[in-house]
Amino acid sequence: MLPLFFILYLGFVGFSEGAGILPDGPLDAAIGGSVLFETTKTPPETPFLVVTWSFGANNIGISTPSGENIGVNYTGRARITHSTGSLELSNLTAADSGDYGVAIVPSTGGQESGTITLRVHAPISNVTINPETQKLVEGKDSLRLSCSSSGSPLSFLWMKDGSEITASDRVQITDGGRLLSIANVTRDDQGSYTCKVSNPVNSDTSDPANVTVSYGPEKVKLTPPAGTDHAVGSDITMVCSADSRPPAQFTWFLNGSQLRDIGSELKLVDVQENQSGSYSCQAFNTETLRNQTSEPAVINILVNVSDASVKPTNPPVEGTSLNLTCEASGSVLSRKWMKDDSDLILTDNMKLHDNNRVLSFTTVSRNDNGEYVCHISNSFSSMLAAFSLTVNYGPENVKISGENQIKVGSTIKLSCTADSEPLAEFTWLFNETQILNSSSELIKDNANISDSGTYTCRATNEITGKSGSAEHRLSVTNTSGDNNSTPPGPDCDTGCIVGIVVACVVVVAVAIGVGCYCVQKKKKKKKSTSTTTGGGARGNAGNKNEDLNYADVRFFRNKQGVSVPLGEQNTTTDYAEVRVNNKGPGPSSPPTYDDHMQRTKRSAPQPGVNGGPAHP
Repeated sequence: MLPLFFILYLGFVGFSEGAGILPDGPLDAAIGGSVLFETTKTPPETPFLVVTWSFGANNIGISTPSGENIGVNYTGRARITHSTGSLELSNLTAADSGDYGVAIVPSTGGQESGTITLRVHAPISNVTINPETQKLVEGKDSLRLSCSSSGSPLSFLWMKDGSEITASDRVQITDGGRLLSIANVTRDDQGSYTCKVSNPVNSDTSDPANVTVSYGPEKVKLTPPAGTDHAVGSDITMVCSADSRPPAQFTWFLNGSQLRDIGSELKLVDVQENQSGSYSCQAFNTETLRNQTSEPAVINILVNVSDASVKPTNPPVEGTSLNLTCEASGSVLSRKWMKDDSDLILTDNMKLHDNNRVLSFTTVSRNDNGEYVCHISNSFSSMLAAFSLTVNYGPENVKISGENQIKVGSTIKLSCTADSEPLAEFTWLFNETQILNSSSELIKDNANISDSGTYTCRATNEITGKSGSAEHRLSVTNTSGDNNSTPPGPDCDTGCIVGIVVACVVVVAVAIGVGCYCVQKKKKKKKSTSTTTGGGARGNAGNKNEDLNYADVRFFRNKQGVSVPLGEQNTTTDYAEVRVNNKGPGPSSPPTYDDHMQRTKRSAPQPGVNGGPAHP
């Protein structure tokens, strides 16, 4: 029966061409699966007369209103739906891939046909990426991943962390999509890579391949504690960080020398001054084998300031240079100078150097005198040190003050002054001969005429090594020749003056009387000599044995009955020789009054209890 209908079908096919009653292809199906070839026809009111399906030159089956006839090779796998002319084919194999055709003869006559292509695919499975893990170094290595699968792959899709990877300058996808290459990987290339393989019937995705990209260390940063200054005995913590994969290992350095401490945190407990310095940390990556060192952080461990002082380098002498040095124990961070409670204003002869440690004067003067204070401090303590500057100078302006003329018996009093710091030492000279006197005043009682002359005061400054001098001319005059003699004292009133005049008259009268007596005696002597031979010898012999007689006229009584001296009592008394013969004085001078008084064992007359002369 089948051959007859098949012949009829061939006849129809030969006489008319189908109208394309199958959809556009191709159709895709999986091996072992099934496929439904649907026509575009809807069931007619009157069933089709014949529906015939074929695969290439092979007949699949024929369907009529009375039943269907399936070919031997498709028995149990093929089924034709007569009302629509559709074909369902199951248990597909790869051999089922190809072109399929259908021919329908409706009840109204004629014929409609169509063709479509079937592609039978092996399902995708066992998708894998090779290698499954990779460890790369940034900027040094490249990434290469390959994707493989079972089945009939038609497309490959690479993804990183769930996002599709597309080709670029660094990224290449080759070998039909099976191979992924990334040159000069960066840290951003690290992640989870998957490969999705697809065909029309199914798709499958690989397990992730983990790619690690190591980099760094970089941006190494040391975070010190707040502030750089810390007191002795405090605790300090510093932290080191770095961008690095894997995490960096840290070592610590102080002033370039490695410490035993490791790790990202450095803890210093009960710090001491010797722990001051420049701290740094170094990060090391065990994968990249690279290291990087942080910028240094300066830590100052400060000891409280003590034992502050300001000392000069040499005695301050005007016109010379001078340095004031400010010293202290402990940690000195700053020095500030003041003068007389105000900030020091540097003048042209001042300069600060050595971090304000030394204040230098090019030439110091007395105008620089004052109290200089050095304020020494650090972040935790401070101290003041003062120095009172007194500039040594002189001696200058050496002067002698005192009278230029005094009387015999008066007191010599001269005073010497000089501008000098420290006070000058004085030496006195009289007529260029040194006097044993080291005082600024020269005092001598009972001045004599021999004390007249040039007095020199020499002032010396042992600190400056300088000296200066001044001269003073002094004249000591005798009272009798002094027109400017001092008048009698307040006790010598009018009566006193009258008494003095009377006494003078008496003295003159006595002198005249003595003179007359001497003249008379001389005349008589001449007469005797002219008549007596050898009398001259006797006269001379007698002359040698004659005594000298002296008279003191020093005191007189005033109208009150008080003895008053006629003049200065400390002066030497002059005497006149009065002889009773006519011969002149011998070859030797007469004895002095003092010798005379000693010989006669008498003392010089002195005022008595009532002011009169005292007599033996």
